[in-house]
Amino acid sequence: MMRLEQLRKRALRAALVLLVFTAAAEAQEPSTLDELLDQARTGSQESRALNKKREAEFRAKKKERQRLLRVANATRDREERRSDELEARFSENELAIIQLQELLRNRLGNLGELFGVVRQVAGDTRSLLDASMTSAQFPDRSGPMGKLAESPKLPDIEALRGLWLTLLQEMTESGKVVRYRGTVIRPDGEPVESEVVRLGVFNAIADGKFLRYQDGRLAELPRQPAGRHTAAAGAFQDATAGWVSMSVDPSRGSILGLLVQAPTLSERIAQGGAIGYIIIALGLIGLALVGFQFTSLMLTGRAMAVQRDASSANVGNPLGRVMAVYEAHPDADTDTLERRLDESILRDTPPLERFLSTLRVLSVIAPLLGLLGTVTGMIETFQQITLFGTGDPKLMAGGISEALVTTMLGLMTAIPLVLLHSLLRDRSRGLIQVLEEQSAGLIAERAERETA
Repeated sequence: MMRLEQLRKRALRAALVLLVFTAAAEAQEPSTLDELLDQARTGSQESRALNKKREAEFRAKKKERQRLLRVANATRDREERRSDELEARFSENELAIIQLQELLRNRLGNLGELFGVVRQVAGDTRSLLDASMTSAQFPDRSGPMGKLAESPKLPDIEALRGLWLTLLQEMTESGKVVRYRGTVIRPDGEPVESEVVRLGVFNAIADGKFLRYQDGRLAELPRQPAGRHTAAAGAFQDATAGWVSMSVDPSRGSILGLLVQAPTLSERIAQGGAIGYIIIALGLIGLALVGFQFTSLMLTGRAMAVQRDASSANVGNPLGRVMAVYEAHPDADTDTLERRLDESILRDTPPLERFLSTLRVLSVIAPLLGLLGTVTGMIETFQQITLFGTGDPKLMAGGISEALVTTMLGLMTAIPLVLLHSLLRDRSRGLIQVLEEQSAGLIAERAERETA
């Protein structure tokens, strides 16, 4: 019985395992061993049928896959053969290209060097046209030159003819004075249509103002050169025939740019700072004093010249006052008359020598102030060097400008003042000498009367 019981348990376990792998697992649970045995037999039959079906499908697919494998192998072999053929053809083509290039070089000979020169000339011509003032009148000329310079192919006859015509046009236009309507960029950036007069490739003017060529357009200079140059430009633009003087920049704008950057008189004076303005003020004061005193001496000299020929004394001039003193003391002796005449001359001497000492002081102070400005400018320069070094000369330009400009202003003020002081001194001494001569003559005349 025990053995029978064990066999039943083993059969039950086997039946349960079969139920897991078959669809019979979802069936109704058996209530007896016979039902369990039937279900196991049924599941086993279904499993064998399903396995047979799967085996049949696998065999069918295996044949298809074997066919696909044979097709893939055939395709691979065909492509490998094609690859070998292409590699062989590539090697043959490379060899043929080398042979053809060598043949081309042999046949070109010096012609290849010629085309190289053509490309170089085309590149130089493009740069020339980009910077030429004539391109403002004839735009879009550098494009074909750029293509010719960068083309790897041999240029044709039309391209060579275009290069020749462009060079010929540039040479022709460089010797012409042309008047045409064009667009001019104002300093505020506004484009306006204006009449442009182009002087070769050197200068262009519009409305009497100089223009510069930049980025394919003509632009008015933000700052015009000195008045004589702009006056010549205006006269040149208004002229229709004949010879007219005109300022020409042979460097195609370089000299004009430097001329425009040069500081004006007011800017140069401003570089001298406060000391420079003080020197100028002293110079103006000295000139005012010179003008006033020179006018006074001139009027006094004329009055004294008239007094020489007059029969009566006029107290409105120094010589008349001397003669009035002589006439006022007809009975005085020679010594007394001499003293009174000397007193009159001494009284009129200060007005004749007026401002001479002031001018002498100003002529000494002006260069001293210039030296002071030089010292302060050098101090500022050394401070800039201490802070920033000597890498950028523009940082030191302010101090150096003050040092040099103040010295220049001091000398420019002192030298004229010294000369004018000398002229006024000689003029006043001449008038005083006239008074002394006339006084000496009057005294001599009185002495002759007394001895007679």
